[in-house]
Amino acid sequence: MTKKHCLIAIIGPTAVGKSELALHLAQDSPAEIISADSRQVYRYMDIGTNKPTLAERAIIPHHLIDIVEPDEDFSLATYCQLATEAIEAIQQKDKLPLLVGGSGLYVWSLIEGWKIPQVLPNTKLRRNLETRAKQEGSYALYEELRQIDPVAATKIHPCNTRRIIRALEIYQMTGQPPSQLWRKETPNFPILVIGLTLERGELYKRIDCRVDKMVQSGLAKEVEELLNRGYSPTLPSMSGIGYKQIVQFLQGQMSLPAAIEQIKYETHRLVRHQYTWFHLDDPRIHWFDAARDNVREKVVKLVRIFVA
Repeated sequence: MTKKHCLIAIIGPTAVGKSELALHLAQDSPAEIISADSRQVYRYMDIGTNKPTLAERAIIPHHLIDIVEPDEDFSLATYCQLATEAIEAIQQKDKLPLLVGGSGLYVWSLIEGWKIPQVLPNTKLRRNLETRAKQEGSYALYEELRQIDPVAATKIHPCNTRRIIRALEIYQMTGQPPSQLWRKETPNFPILVIGLTLERGELYKRIDCRVDKMVQSGLAKEVEELLNRGYSPTLPSMSGIGYKQIVQFLQGQMSLPAAIEQIKYETHRLVRHQYTWFHLDDPRIHWFDAARDNVREKVVKLVRIFVA
């Protein structure tokens, strides 16, 4: 087995240390990193998405970062296509592809080889569904999806309006439940899934510290510049944690301290959702405690054994 026959995935909740571990691994063996983060695909959104620095990207090539404008559509099908192409290109160079991120949908779609229907967006239908979501709430649309396709509903959070609308859009455009159009085609190379976890209270402390650093680094200015560029606060890209709350601050709807506390609260809630994607008892995942001093050495050893 050579490097080009493998894929290493590093998964886990936000702020647990995935990116740092990936950079360490990439220095041990020639590798390139593929982001599995649903927000880092957008340009100009750097601080709030905690993108790798330009210096880090200069040392280790990163893929699927800064690839679309904040007002462009970006679907799971598009992600799978681009990520698969990146994996193949890295493997052709006999380097080790490292899939790194906390977006469970993105991670498992690649690892399990989901084949997702290429259904073009229907702007009129989407706007009607968005209007309904505002008037009736996302839970009403979620319940409709649950009645139509309970399998698809289990894979989408009831508050994720964008993905609920996309599933309903696929159904109305094709007349078939989205889950019946999905199929899996397992990749033809071995995959090692490494999970980083941390005691919940300690993880929340790390998150709170990261949020404070984001604010100190100019998150409010970043959001203000996005608005000045003409990007609407109603865009899906601007609805992410951090951006939504800072927009409310800039529009005078809440104070900065209140916005910061809301960002921390929503990120804590995100962690709980991420663990529904990455189960601690999932036999496919090799879990490591991020608080251990020797975690990097243990992971490097495991990867070396897997590759060799």
